Amino acid sequence: MTYECLQQYWWFLVSLLGALLVFLMFVQGANSMIFSLGANDVERRLIVNSTGRKWEFTFTTLVTFGGAFFASFPLFYSTSFGGAYWLWMIILFSFVVQAVSYEFQNKLGNLLGTRTYQWCLVANGILGPLLLGGAVATFFNGSNFLVAKDNMVDGFELQPVISSWANASHGLDALLDPWNLVLGFAVFFLARVLGILYVMNNVDDENIRCRGSVRLIGTAVPFVVLFVAFLVHVLLKDGFAYDPSTGVISIVPMKYLDNFITLWYVSLVLVVGVVLVLYGIIRTIVSKTYICGIWPAGIGTVLTVLSLLLCAGLNNTAYYPSLADLQSSLTIANSSSSEFTLQVMSVVSILVPFVLAYIVYAWHSIDKKKLDKEELTTDEVY
Repeated sequence: MTYECLQQYWWFLVSLLGALLVFLMFVQGANSMIFSLGANDVERRLIVNSTGRKWEFTFTTLVTFGGAFFASFPLFYSTSFGGAYWLWMIILFSFVVQAVSYEFQNKLGNLLGTRTYQWCLVANGILGPLLLGGAVATFFNGSNFLVAKDNMVDGFELQPVISSWANASHGLDALLDPWNLVLGFAVFFLARVLGILYVMNNVDDENIRCRGSVRLIGTAVPFVVLFVAFLVHVLLKDGFAYDPSTGVISIVPMKYLDNFITLWYVSLVLVVGVVLVLYGIIRTIVSKTYICGIWPAGIGTVLTVLSLLLCAGLNNTAYYPSLADLQSSLTIANSSSSEFTLQVMSVVSILVPFVLAYIVYAWHSIDKKKLDKEELTTDEVY
């Protein structure tokens, strides 16, 4: 396998992890609606215990996503995670608060009270998807950073700083771009849609399901509007391309539209993904007995996000554009690990299907029986 193929292979794997992470944000989406879907303490505890069975999947995927970026594209890791640290620290802190809230809300000696920790879960359910969506939007809209490529030399000597943020906001300036917020809120409403679909499937309570069916309409409409608006914006905006022979980066009109046309198979994945998401939403709204919408919508979410991330990085596109210095923009060619590192990691990646199989098995084992009020008294609960 050539070096270029290895770079594209690892961009695919990182994109797949990112897509899975967005799907697993249904945990945050459901938590943001604890007080909307649950009318009393028992119903709210059902919702918390339902998402409490899955929150570790989301957190583990987030860590794996960051780790995969570090190993395969270390320059992005040092530039974004090291430069835009305020944005990423807030995201990570909200997830830490989530973990603490699950574990301590019903412990003896809880001085803050159960409701306080439930509101912390709501906060994570809002901030997590919103900020993560805003961060992903910078793949298309760019960020303010500088990369001193002259400092990137071979050897093990102590080197000067390679990348730095161009202003003192360290990532928070991403929230000043309206289009970053559009995708951020789109991901937020998508997480709520997936959260509702998941709870309706996982919790055996008719009142919660009826309430969820009503809430689904008011949540799906803003998601569709925001997502379509952002997609049209991406297709019509100028993109950031690079010349593979010289590495020079330039602005190309409607670059992402050209990517979808050139990479027709990625466009096909996008269309299939969008159709599946809409199918899961619409059928759940129309049918009073259909409670499996999380599966077509979840698979559709993975396919849609995967196609967008592939569009952002393939076909000689700068996946992390710099607004401060165009030539500092990151591509899969100039930000990846060495060929040897990617080769070794590619061998290790053979284990990925086995890990996914274990996750599917664990998920199936956890969900053998739908969660109901009786289990709140018989099982280990949050």
